[in-house]
Amino acid sequence: MCVNLLSGRMSVAHLSSPRIRYEAATTQIPVIDFGLLKQQSTVTARSAVIEDIKNSCQKLGCFHVVNHGISKSVISGALEAASSFFHLPPEKKSEFESFDLKKPVRYEAALQGNNNKLRLLLKHYANPLTDWIPFWPQNPPHYREKMGAYSKEIQRVAVPLIYAILESLGLGPNYQITNLENGMQLMAVNYYPYNNSVSHKIGLHAHTDFGFITILLQTCDGLQISHNNGNTWQPVHIQPGALHVHLGDHMEVLSNGRYKGLMHRTVLGCEERISMASIHGLSMNEKVGTLKELVDEQHPKRYRESSFTDFLEFISSGYNCGGKSFIQSLRNV
Repeated sequence: MCVNLLSGRMSVAHLSSPRIRYEAATTQIPVIDFGLLKQQSTVTARSAVIEDIKNSCQKLGCFHVVNHGISKSVISGALEAASSFFHLPPEKKSEFESFDLKKPVRYEAALQGNNNKLRLLLKHYANPLTDWIPFWPQNPPHYREKMGAYSKEIQRVAVPLIYAILESLGLGPNYQITNLENGMQLMAVNYYPYNNSVSHKIGLHAHTDFGFITILLQTCDGLQISHNNGNTWQPVHIQPGALHVHLGDHMEVLSNGRYKGLMHRTVLGCEERISMASIHGLSMNEKVGTLKELVDEQHPKRYRESSFTDFLEFISSGYNCGGKSFIQSLRNV
């Protein structure tokens, strides 16, 4: 599925396009049956899924999720809402243009040479939904309703997934994180316009996300992942009915480095593309540190505590930390 959209304007950033290197042989991305995590009576099946999650997080830092229970109508409604927003006249979208990274809603664009549009982006917070939805765009009129329904469903999936990942670390099925249900959810809705002159170039540069997990839905292939610090890249192909899940920086901190945040990027293709990334963590000012259960003499604490606000301040500084990424700045070396 690909969505036919019109482009907007703006020139927030200009991007270069380094040479693209691919894996000689791609690694199969595991598929996790979310429904089995909910069936407490099937202990054997649940244990097998937890083991699959453990292997996926250790080896790849990502997996696909099926049987998640989000209806096709909710998904298509959110994609249609995103399409309608990016289809708005430039002056409507620019109402949300801002360089303030702490704004509850921000619209921006990344351009490359001759104003070729590589990516349009709408970011907004989504959990608790009643706190944030009043800031969302009211135009198109159905945006809040349809994107809100999707965001709520994604949050329903995210919390059990985070607990399943913690269980895979050996913390048991009853481990709890205070107020996780009311933690941060950031929706990053991306639109990559069709432009045959920029096909196979970089639309979003290599990075890791800051939260515990990111749940991604993409309408066309374009996501790529790397397991060797960006030396080679593997495409992530769409699997019908599945959501893509990858680990973020704060899961690396939480796990004391047992699991690593996944480096990923986006490559432009010959089709227009929408991706909706839902990033999940604790509330904005709440510090995330390594779980005490995962620290001992053989595994000393390896990371400093930080919050989402700390992350925003870090990137607002222009990455002026000796060329380090956010997660590198947290590591005790």
